[in-house]
Amino acid sequence: MDLDPVTLSRMQFAFTVSFHIIFPAFTIGLAAWLATLEGLHLATGNALYRRLFAFWLKVFAVAFGMGVVSGIVMAFQFGTNWSELATRTGPIQGPLLAYESFTAFLLEATFFGVLMFGRDRVPRWAYFASTLMVALGTTFSAFWIMANNTWMQVPMAYELTAAGDTVPTDWGEILLNDILWVRFPHMLLGAYLTTAFSVAATGAWYLLRHRHRQAARTMLAMGLGLAAVLTPAQIVVGHFNGEYTAEHQPAKFTAMEGRWQTEQPARLLLLAWPDVAAERNAWELGIPYLGSFVTQGSFSAAEPGIVTVPADERPPFLIPFYGFRVMVGLGLVMLALSWGGVRLMAKGRFRDPERLPRWFLWAVFLHFPSGFIAVLAGWFTAEVGRQPWVVQGLLRTADAVTPSLSGEAVLVSLVAYVTVYALIFSAGTFYIYRLLRAGLDETDPDPADPPAATLGPTREPRVTPSRPLGAAGSGVRPDAAPSAPRQDPA
Repeated sequence: MDLDPVTLSRMQFAFTVSFHIIFPAFTIGLAAWLATLEGLHLATGNALYRRLFAFWLKVFAVAFGMGVVSGIVMAFQFGTNWSELATRTGPIQGPLLAYESFTAFLLEATFFGVLMFGRDRVPRWAYFASTLMVALGTTFSAFWIMANNTWMQVPMAYELTAAGDTVPTDWGEILLNDILWVRFPHMLLGAYLTTAFSVAATGAWYLLRHRHRQAARTMLAMGLGLAAVLTPAQIVVGHFNGEYTAEHQPAKFTAMEGRWQTEQPARLLLLAWPDVAAERNAWELGIPYLGSFVTQGSFSAAEPGIVTVPADERPPFLIPFYGFRVMVGLGLVMLALSWGGVRLMAKGRFRDPERLPRWFLWAVFLHFPSGFIAVLAGWFTAEVGRQPWVVQGLLRTADAVTPSLSGEAVLVSLVAYVTVYALIFSAGTFYIYRLLRAGLDETDPDPADPPAATLGPTREPRVTPSRPLGAAGSGVRPDAAPSAPRQDPA
């Protein structure tokens, strides 16, 4: 059997990166959520935020561990499967990936230990600072990965040596260019929205089960409130991403738009059934003129079709076309749900969870995977749309694979990765489900939650005994050694 090592290597890397990206997409936002909860608890003394923090910290620990384990494999593949890519672009990609370890992972791993074991061992301000450092570390991680990927999408500030290797000429341009600072916020907002809807869905689930009503109401309100602000911002940033794609990657852009022939004015296709063999769409639903306006701000501008791109430089058509629509469609559903939640808040329906429509709670709960699916759809659109280039216009994917690699070896490693990752994902997902099902810890180390009717700040009381231990009427024998009361390290 003839096994193509290039195709199998692409499948292997696509599988590992798709599996891995699920966890950073969740932990980037979850780290920021934990820092917010700890900050609110520190500022208000409301024990509810402490309980929520302790609950979500367990989930974060599992997701963080799974992300680390699944991410290690990808770095090795640059040497095993893509040695030509590593050789040709190593002077640029190597430092970018190394900085991700030296800055992001160093911060995450160092202060994550404080989060897990330092609650009663460090002052409160130091614990809060640790949550900020973990959140900063996850953000750094996203930045360095996006810097590397952006250079692969639109290579710049480099020169070729006599051997054909790339060397950087201006690190400032590589790290501060406009394209990176559009793509990085796009990824960051996607991660925040993924976490926001996961938190809101958890709150909706508990309300449907009549559990943790006050905590559930807080999770639902904060998750939907954040999504109501971030979703419009994500739509705007996504439009800017489309503009850079149209300018620098026209082949990908035409596939995303579903446009085969050049049109003037161009339609905005909402849905279509592409016929790749005939180079046309068998069925279309579009809005006249709007394609030209969205891209160039003119109702009469011409938009090129994919037939203007040489056949050997065209990306696969279907994945960018449908992936883009899945991402945008889910974004619109997020907008509708989050704004609907804000409207219910404005009408006072959140004050009594029983007044929240059950269909709305079910809609929010069932929407919990939307952020993950949207991130994966956007990633597929960006990566598959770049083909047949691994570095746009500079190095083809077929030329980047390890020359001596055999298809049989890649097949064996692919099967091994799928098997091991399936076990990791199943075990981790089941454990997270068990954590969610168990719910918040009812044995709160802080004073009891505030009354359900309010969500305002409540200060933790200081208990001062009216008479010394062992005094008459205290109920403690004078010769007994009283147990030391639990003291807050602050």
